[in-house]
Amino acid sequence: MVFAELRSFRLPLLHLFPLRRTGMAGLLALTLAASGAYMYAQTAPATATAKKQSPDSKSSGDAPDDPGPLATDISAELKPKAIQAVVEKVASWQVKAAEPTFNRLWTYAALYDGLLAASKTTGDPQFRDAVMKFSEQEKWQLIDNRFPHADDQAMGKAYMDLYLGDPKSSRKPERMANTKEIMDRLVGRPDDPSKLLWWWCDALYMAPPVLSRMFVATGDKKYLDYMDREWWLTSKTLYNPQDHLYFRDERYLTQKQANGKNLYWSRGNGWVMGGLVKVLEIMPKNYPARAKYVEQFRQMAEEVKSIQGQDGLWRSGLLDADAYELPEVSGSAFFTYAIAYGINEHILDRKTYLPVVEKSWKGMLQHVYADGRLGSIQPVDAQPGKFKPSSSHVYGVGGFLMAGYEMNRLAGGKR
Repeated sequence: MVFAELRSFRLPLLHLFPLRRTGMAGLLALTLAASGAYMYAQTAPATATAKKQSPDSKSSGDAPDDPGPLATDISAELKPKAIQAVVEKVASWQVKAAEPTFNRLWTYAALYDGLLAASKTTGDPQFRDAVMKFSEQEKWQLIDNRFPHADDQAMGKAYMDLYLGDPKSSRKPERMANTKEIMDRLVGRPDDPSKLLWWWCDALYMAPPVLSRMFVATGDKKYLDYMDREWWLTSKTLYNPQDHLYFRDERYLTQKQANGKNLYWSRGNGWVMGGLVKVLEIMPKNYPARAKYVEQFRQMAEEVKSIQGQDGLWRSGLLDADAYELPEVSGSAFFTYAIAYGINEHILDRKTYLPVVEKSWKGMLQHVYADGRLGSIQPVDAQPGKFKPSSSHVYGVGGFLMAGYEMNRLAGGKR
């Protein structure tokens, strides 16, 4: 989803971590397999204000016992026609399944990013139109009841892409007004020395791309500079320069897998690599810190390549694949998206990495059902876990559709 214009340019003690409000029955109290501790997450404790948002907390997906047969009418060929057909199939099913419960949560924000990409890939406006319709319905407002939480800013990527997607002469200021107000408040906020702003690695997908797009919209470097400062504060704490992977948050710095290796969550690292793409596609070539992002991107890509499964995919626990029966498609989708982007933009060597994405794309297609459902996606969580083959959730589909956009480019697709 790269516009032509864009191309031109301590945490508190563990008991203070609150549970994520997932909106899905049965997902409010999961346990860490490695430690037995309760699964905490990234939202504030329920308050009177937070409870008013509960209608927005709708399910991000499901896992039926009988999802039907797998698709037999799709091809893993690296050809635009084949890629566009599977993107059309998956996106069409997801819009039909999810549009009645569209909301402004981070889960759906990733889907909207994917739907905008799907329209670019296929030339079918229905996916962009669905995001536009919902954005207009919500009056281009972000959730703003627990500022400065990055999850609530994630919807701003879609708003800003819809704003920037129009020619300058016909852009509609209302599309970015509320997002700008919140980003202005964010960049004016002093850091809290006792707590990272982006204390969980997922946040690097949620907020930095919004700040980078605000830089494009306004030309004001303060948004990029703020993002840059906060990114590297988070990286200093959560990125392991030896393993070239991110811990999900500080609770996991000492957690181990059953095989004794560090615990790294697939989707968490996928979020980071997706965030790197959305920052790099915006960041000017001459921005002073750009080389640091490129280097981290390359380091992570090399590590991800080295641990790719025989089926082309990655397990939810990255360094102990044998501990997880199923591959995890949401993390795999974001890895595919990022690596394909890296090849397309000549950040990664094509000869070295093309086999990686060919294999991962083919692997993901083994989890597409006849009706277009994309399965093997881990439900909302903060660490590796188990799930059913039919498990499908909107954020994983969003990642898959963005991967399809970059694979289409890789295959020579004109869109």
